[in-house]
Amino acid sequence: MALEVAVKAAVGAPNVLGDCPFSQRVLLTLEEKKIPYKLHLIDLSSKPEWFLGVNPEGKVPVVLFDGKWVADSDVIVGILEEKYPELSLVTPPEFASVGSKIFGSFVSFLKSKDTNDGTEQTLVAELSALDEHLKAHGPYIAGEKVTAVDLSLAPKLYHLVVALSHFKNWNIPESLTHVHNYTKLLFSRESFEKTKPPKVEYVLVDGRLSECLK
Repeated sequence: MALEVAVKAAVGAPNVLGDCPFSQRVLLTLEEKKIPYKLHLIDLSSKPEWFLGVNPEGKVPVVLFDGKWVADSDVIVGILEEKYPELSLVTPPEFASVGSKIFGSFVSFLKSKDTNDGTEQTLVAELSALDEHLKAHGPYIAGEKVTAVDLSLAPKLYHLVVALSHFKNWNIPESLTHVHNYTKLLFSRESFEKTKPPKVEYVLVDGRLSECLK
């Protein structure tokens, strides 16, 4: 039986997948685990009554498990791993927090109006740390096999690449060769191709993530 999943719809295009990295993380997990699902695209500017009825906070993503809608991508991914242990995506505990500060650093740099406030340097430092990790342990965070931490990072890195290129004409430094190889691996996976939003979604307005957390 297919799981019901509610995620963000694109702005002005209610039948197109939106740019929420937490929603995509859940969809990536479902795809990698080969779990059938029924998708509900939610227009966050005009949420349907049925959605608010089952999810009063109105945030996405949410998944229907055993008659109850569950929010928070961390919780959802954990439940999926428990209920569908086949094709395990468990990340070794020592690697679970790798890259966890990249998205916050990216958002700070993206919103920054001061070129000397250190936000760019902070982001480069976080990406450099990821590069060093991948150099020692890659090609994925935990080695040869994709795991949950990769599926969490992939949508955030895609958001970073597209938005910073558009808004700041900024790209990940070429010297971070392991990060570049990592993003190519992630973005070329079938699961990613099937679940990525259109690039235009990332360059409309970038303050719209508040209702797709986490």
